[in-house]
Amino acid sequence: METLPYKVIKTKLQYNKYCDALEALTDGVKKSKAVKDEIELLTLLIEKYDEEHNTFYEADPIELLKYLMNEHKMKAVDLAKLLHVSEGLVSDMLHYKKGLSKETIRILSAQFKLAQDAFNRPYKLKVAENAHFKNASVMNTKKNLVIV
Repeated sequence: METLPYKVIKTKLQYNKYCDALEALTDGVKKSKAVKDEIELLTLLIEKYDEEHNTFYEADPIELLKYLMNEHKMKAVDLAKLLHVSEGLVSDMLHYKKGLSKETIRILSAQFKLAQDAFNRPYKLKVAENAHFKNASVMNTKKNLVIV
């Protein structure tokens, strides 16, 4: 059996090299069993590194979404099509005026292959009508808000 030239990823340089190799292998051409195994191994190694080194779960959901859109070269219009919503709603979400709905969170987590928890966290909305509430970081709700 042929051994693959891959080891556990320990550096960002090695991570980038493996990502490039994975991208080259997933070019859409029909693949042999050996190539499929190589793709699977690279995917596992990259995912393990991502889990240990990425700070996705520290960023607020909108910053994470903006980062992912940039990485995938998506524009607001592309996101609107993906989510089946208007461009205006996408703009409001990206400018902290509207929260992410449950359905939006499901679609985003499936699209970007992240746990729903990455998008399902509280963050402050910039809504004038909620500005006088002390704990207005809850999404699109006035339930249990404390007046300052």
